[in-house]
Order: sequence, then structure tokens, then C-alpha cells
Amino acid sequence: MNKAESQRIAGLLAAGGYEEGAGLDGADLVILNTCVVRQSAEDRIIGTLGLLKGIKRERQDLRIAVTGCFTARDRKVLHKRFPHVDLFFDAGAYDQLSEWLSIHPLPGADAPTGLRHDGAGDTPCVRAIDADGSAGVSTYVPIIQGCNNFCSYCIVPYTRGREVSRPVEEIEAEVRELVSRGTREAVLLGQNVDSYGHDLPGHPDLADLLVRLQPIPGLLRIRFLTNHPKDMSKKLIRTMAELDSVCEHLDLALQSGNNDILREMNRGYSVEDYCRLVDEIREAMPRISLSVDIIVGFPGETEQQFEDTYSTLERLRFDVVHVAAYSPRPGTVAARKYDDSVPDEVKRSRLHRVEMLQETVAGEINERYVGGTEAVLVQGRRRGKWFGRTRTDKLVFFGSEQGLTGQLVQVTIDKASPWALQGSLGYNSSIEARRDH
Repeated sequence: MNKAESQRIAGLLAAGGYEEGAGLDGADLVILNTCVVRQSAEDRIIGTLGLLKGIKRERQDLRIAVTGCFTARDRKVLHKRFPHVDLFFDAGAYDQLSEWLSIHPLPGADAPTGLRHDGAGDTPCVRAIDADGSAGVSTYVPIIQGCNNFCSYCIVPYTRGREVSRPVEEIEAEVRELVSRGTREAVLLGQNVDSYGHDLPGHPDLADLLVRLQPIPGLLRIRFLTNHPKDMSKKLIRTMAELDSVCEHLDLALQSGNNDILREMNRGYSVEDYCRLVDEIREAMPRISLSVDIIVGFPGETEQQFEDTYSTLERLRFDVVHVAAYSPRPGTVAARKYDDSVPDEVKRSRLHRVEMLQETVAGEINERYVGGTEAVLVQGRRRGKWFGRTRTDKLVFFGSEQGLTGQLVQVTIDKASPWALQGSLGYNSSIEARRDH
């Protein structure tokens, strides 16, 4: 979500004639988009603000703005603690930034005032569009903000607020415009995309939105994240399996493989519920790749409870595991109710064990791709090679002298690692093909 909002901020600035700087030292304006979901992220914010304070001491004309979850605090306290910051604005509040820039424009830049509207409502419309009018091959499209679940460890409901869905018509209009400017893959975003639409007239759901976006000419692929296991419906699974443009990939957070810990986390499902859901998804889409989020070292987590998580990961065999050590976030239920009782060295050990397991599992899964041919949507070049992703979200590198950004190409997979695939270019697929696998 922060990446999506950063893209939109960049688009807003580009519309006003601002150009991206090469680094902090030469910048006239720095916008820091923040995340506080873990303590390590907040520590980086504080460090960066300290660095910017030093730069501004040397260059008084430098302007600094801060947005994101860090700003969901008492603004008076923030301004007192960080007086060198010129503006704190709410996450996604592009109107606040636009108004400030209209009052404090940089020399040579037009203030990006008067945000456009879609015609579908009163929501200001900001696109992830570059200065030359183009959009990225794969573009994040937020569809719902906030979360109503209040998992005991999570700060999101306090920093992002309750769930608010964007109208279907507004999302469709944005995706159509992005496709007209070069986007070939839309990644629909929300803290919980499975809750999409419950607050809209007629209560359209995520499956309905996917059906609405499917026919857009030139839109080759649709992805979405993040999913909550207790809210993912059979209708959505069925729709995913039926629609050609929806990719066979899901991010489905588990967090723990122990039911007692899941209850303390207020997750709303059991390990057995989760395993049944995975079975249903894999039965409907045998090629699907699954990513999962895991927290180790939740307050009171015993060695046996961790072993339950470890054995669940062994049994379900995910393509990607995002693992983090628990860190208390002020204001959450877990921070108020529990002591952070698991020692840091134990957390690190458990995290390392999960990482080592996943490296083995991912390597074995990716090895199955060797010798086959995959449709790859090319996103750009990196270290002298083209790179892109398969429908199952596998990162693929290959060589070619052709200009291939935004194209669907067939790549024969020659080599695999736990993190990426290496291949050789076959033949180009039609970029307008509706089915690319």
C-alpha cells in the first residue's frame, strides 16, 4: 500500500512539473512515506529524519514532508519532536499535499492543485502516472483502505482506520486509464481485499470487481493482496479459477500454526480451517502458488507452539514465506495485554529455522519449472538481463537484445533457485492474448 501511495505522490508531483532527484543531497523536496507495522521500520524512520535534519541544517530551503502510518499520531507532538519537518499529512491524503504545494510551490514548478475526479463520485483521483504520461507495466491499484479485524498484534486499524471501499466504477475507470498508458497488470490492494465492497451500495464483492475488470482490452493480468483466511469466499475461489486474466497466485496470511496462539492473535480461524481453505484453493487451481505471512515469538509462544507452526509450513509447502519476529506496537491489544516474553535470541533462532526450511521448500518447488516454458510479462532490465514474472508470480531473468518491456514472452526455464528462475527467450506471445498460460 505504501508503494502504491508513493507511486501516486510521484504522479501528482510529475503533473506539477517536479522531477525526481538523484538523491537526498540534491533534492529541493523530500517526501518520506512511512510504515510502523514493526519496530524496525519505525527505527528506520527516526534515523532518516535525523539524516534529513542534518541536511536541512546546511540547506534551509530544503522542504520535508512526511506521510504514511507514522503520521497517525498527535501532530503537535510530531511537530515539536521534528521541527525541521514542514508538513505531516495523512496516508493517502493527496489533497493535503496538493494544498500545501499550492501555498509553497518550488521555483519553476506548477502547484498540482485541483485534483481530477473520475465522475464516479467525489473522491479525488490521483494516478500512478510518470512525467511522460506513461504508467508502469505492473501498477498497484488500491481498492479498500483500513481494516476492521483488529488482530491483537496489528497497528493497522489504528493508523489506517476502518475499512472504506472505493466504488467499482472508480476503480474500473482508473484501470482503463492506466492500461491506455501502458499498464498490462493491475495489482489490486487492500489491508484485507476479501472485505471489499461490504460498505458500498449493493455490496459488490471482490469477485464482482474481478468480473468487471476482466473485459478491459489490453489488461493481461490481475492480481490482488492481501487476503484474510476467515473472509475468503468460495465464490472468490471459483471466480479466480474461471477468469483468464486473474493470475494463479495468492498471498494468504497464516501467522501461526498453533490454535492457542491464533486465538490470542484474534485471527478468527483455526489451523484446521486454514488447511481446508488451502485444499479448496489447490483443488480449484492446481498450479497456484501461495505466499504466507508468519510471526514468530508472539508473547508466550512456547517451543511446542513454534514447532506446530514449523510442522504446518512443512506440510503445506508454500512458494514464499514472509516471516517476522514479533515486536510490540504501542496501542495494540497485545502490547497492552502481554509482556514481550520471548527473548530476542529465541525469536532470531525461530526466524532463522523458518527461513532455512523455506529456502529448501522454495528450491524444490522452483526446480519443477526447469525444462518447461512459461509466459513472462516483462517489466524491465536488471543487471544486464530482462526480468518479469510468470502468472504464478515467479521472478524470471533471461537475455535478449530486443526491446521487450511490457510484452508477454515465452521463456524456457533453464535454471532455478529458491528466489528466481533463469531462462532463455522462446517466441513472443501476442500482447493482446486473453489467456497467456
